Amino acid sequence: MDIPQVTSNADAQSGQMGQRYLASGKSVALRRWEMDACEFNHSVCREYETVGLVISGELALDLDGEIVHLHPGDSWLVPEGAPHRYRVVEPVVVIEATSPPARFNDRDEPA
Repeated sequence: MDIPQVTSNADAQSGQMGQRYLASGKSVALRRWEMDACEFNHSVCREYETVGLVISGELALDLDGEIVHLHPGDSWLVPEGAPHRYRVVEPVVVIEATSPPARFNDRDEPA
């Protein structure tokens, strides 16, 4: 049996883009993003699936050429290998899960 993992905010490691790496298991990892308004980043494809939830602010997601605006309470899925990019319209707090896990130092880049 695995011992439950608790990652306190004080112990969470920060990535190069400001993401905080939270609890991580064998099949899924959790991250928290706090970002100020910015333009779209470059389009990327990841080797993992990402689901996210907007806690506050507004986020634009360009998923394979289709742009959607996400507001507090909205969630999304980016399938593994799908080209996507983000634009922060209003400062955001976002919680994101990746499967398989994207961990600190694996690829310290935004999803």
